[in-house]
Amino acid sequence: MLSDIPKKLKDLDQETLDLEILRAGIIAELDAINLYEQMAALAGNEHIRKVLLDIAREEKAHFGEFEALLLKLDKEQVQESVAGKKEVEELTNS
Repeated sequence: MLSDIPKKLKDLDQETLDLEILRAGIIAELDAINLYEQMAALAGNEHIRKVLLDIAREEKAHFGEFEALLLKLDKEQVQESVAGKKEVEELTNS
């Protein structure tokens, strides 16, 4: 996994802990997507490749579920996501 769940969970208030749980879920799904897509690229058998890519797509849906809930609960994340999108649009002229 790309990140560790916070070591001192008892020191977090419940709202912060809930957001950390969602972020850990997002990280786990991104990690799984990368793993399955990399394995699919390496697979010599077309059936294995198809199954791995199908599983990767399912993980993308899971990512979306975690992200939707995080954006529902973390208003600062919403603001920063909007700001990031605007910055990308400015940088890419689109």
